[in-house]
Amino acid sequence: MGGLAGVNCCAPSGSGAGDEISFPAREPDLKGMVAVPAGEYLLGGDGGYPADAEGPVRAVALDGFHLDATAVTVAKFATFAKATGYLTTAETEGWSYVFHLLVHHEAEVLDARVPETPWWFPVRGASWRHPGGPASQAVANHPVTHVSWFDAAAYASWAGKRLPTETEWEAAARGGLVGARYPWGDELTPRGRHRANIWQGRFPRLNTREDGFLGTAPVKTFPPNGYGLYQMAGNVWEWCADTWTAAGTADRGDSRVVRGGSYLCHESYCDRYRVAARTSNTPDSSSGNTGFRCAV
Repeated sequence: MGGLAGVNCCAPSGSGAGDEISFPAREPDLKGMVAVPAGEYLLGGDGGYPADAEGPVRAVALDGFHLDATAVTVAKFATFAKATGYLTTAETEGWSYVFHLLVHHEAEVLDARVPETPWWFPVRGASWRHPGGPASQAVANHPVTHVSWFDAAAYASWAGKRLPTETEWEAAARGGLVGARYPWGDELTPRGRHRANIWQGRFPRLNTREDGFLGTAPVKTFPPNGYGLYQMAGNVWEWCADTWTAAGTADRGDSRVVRGGSYLCHESYCDRYRVAARTSNTPDSSSGNTGFRCAV
């Protein structure tokens, strides 16, 4: 992560330093992927944070593509790591950011906390294998976390795939609905049922876990959207291919777009689990609430 250069309200940021790694071309396996049809999609929204530039609402024509039905799991990332010997940014640096309520009681917290986001603890030995610290263990059917943009791009290259563009991600997340606030419609909890893994209670101290989870959830916990894509809102942020730009603001350099929100999103400070919501982070950033899915 190369030291701290800034802060994102949803996850801490690194310096942006790193290298993109590619693997020899291979035929992608489309099993577990969903076809998103070609067509014209109405994207964007009129709300959110002004600096995020979610609007204007616009029509965008897209070719058809495939997208992973779920975020890449711990089990799938383990297959990649075993086959290639790949070490993630967090493993190379020796630490990663863990949400304070998820730090293992035996973990060592480093003296590198960010004042703007005191709920993020830099934990020695935290990684995709050990999300709460060295004594913790990742769960196979949960989304892989503590992966930087470089790590996500490396996995995608190895799999013969790529990261989705931001436009593709939003079109897919909408699941065939036009102008809806969430992948399933306009109501956050239709008929009182939770449809995403986000924060309930008072952030960042009390999570009432009404949706059943404090941290990540298995990737198929909630019903899919109209295209058959699971958890396009909440659970973990998902890296996109694009560098970040926002109309009316300065370009944020090499920062990359992340979409979808995470288990930490709460309306009191971050309601970016809305389908039009967008933000970014530096490509070397690594934390316990960011993962990815691949496109072809």
